[in-house]
Amino acid sequence: MIGGGRTAPDRAAFFNSALVRYLDFNDSYLSKGETCHPSDNLGAVVAACDYAGRSGRDLLTALAVAYQVQCRLSDVAPVRAKGFDHTTQGSYAVAAGASKALMLDEQRTAHALAISGTAFNALRVTRTGALSNWKGLAYPNTAFGCTHAALLAMRGTTGPLEVFEGNKGFMDSIAGRFEIDWTREDLERVTRTILKKYNAEIHSQSAIDGALELKRQHGLTGSEVDHAEIEIFDVAYHIIGGGEEGDKRTVHSKEEGDHSLPYLIAVGLLDGRVMPEQFLPDRIRRSDVQSLLRKIHVTPSEEFSRNFPAQVPCRISLHLKDGRTVSIEAHDYEGFTSKPASWEMVTAKFQSLSEANTTHSLRTRIVEAVRHLEELEVSDLTELLRQVTPAAVDREEGVLLYGP
Repeated sequence: MIGGGRTAPDRAAFFNSALVRYLDFNDSYLSKGETCHPSDNLGAVVAACDYAGRSGRDLLTALAVAYQVQCRLSDVAPVRAKGFDHTTQGSYAVAAGASKALMLDEQRTAHALAISGTAFNALRVTRTGALSNWKGLAYPNTAFGCTHAALLAMRGTTGPLEVFEGNKGFMDSIAGRFEIDWTREDLERVTRTILKKYNAEIHSQSAIDGALELKRQHGLTGSEVDHAEIEIFDVAYHIIGGGEEGDKRTVHSKEEGDHSLPYLIAVGLLDGRVMPEQFLPDRIRRSDVQSLLRKIHVTPSEEFSRNFPAQVPCRISLHLKDGRTVSIEAHDYEGFTSKPASWEMVTAKFQSLSEANTTHSLRTRIVEAVRHLEELEVSDLTELLRQVTPAAVDREEGVLLYGP
């Protein structure tokens, strides 16, 4: 386990996936009707590889399989509009990646997929309305259950093999008809994933970038803003802007804050950054951000919606107390497919996020291990991750004071 200790592989999958997911600062894949975070599969694949004594090269292959399955199902079988969570497609991804890591044959892999796909059809209410801790734990739970399913299949447990096309199966009950010819698939969907520049929901990244650019260009402080207007593509409006997934001006927790575009823009204008410290309880509760977020109005734009997901466009207009209005349009950001994140950006992000929990020497060794992962054993990586110092926890608040 990251931070020390050992447990069964399915529980390690849950624990390590929760640490990957907690900050909600991982990668994303955008399709027209679905958004997912395919690095959510990392905890499960690492656990299965560690258990099976696999190499770093095997880990990368198994993870690429999980990415391909989740991203392609997001393309052709989106479930968000039907009221189901993206962890639903993730169940097949975890099962596929874990099965590859465990070296299961075709028949056992099929049963692992069948068990997982039947058992883990999760509701979208996880990410609508008043958000709870479960937002960050839903995929770790999928990682736990589907790693467990792969271990059951490895030992001969069978599942309903018509899980996709059968009577009351995934197509019949949830997704509708779709086709994927897996014999023609490659493992390249990972090259179309994107990274977050800011610690915020993925559809907010260009808007935060634009707001911070306005702040820099005009030397503004948040207190100078009377109110703001944001036009953005419809997916962002519905998920984080106050559309069909609920009001986003009531923010009391980290989970609500990082999924509220008004909060994200307000705290960005006030603090000049959107990082983990912007979601500490004391920061969220302060009157400056609570007042400003209620003055930020979000509307959907048909033009911007047509350009999604090739772009993540928005227009931000800040109306200042001195009567001026300053505006900017943004269509992407560093980390998007049109402006891929550099190795230097990724390592700097890792260094800043892990500084409180690691020594400089350990961070350097982890970076080098990841850079040369295909030349190592997975146990070499997990041994380094074991040395991370666990985060401090405020027992009364029930939240991390700092974390990996």
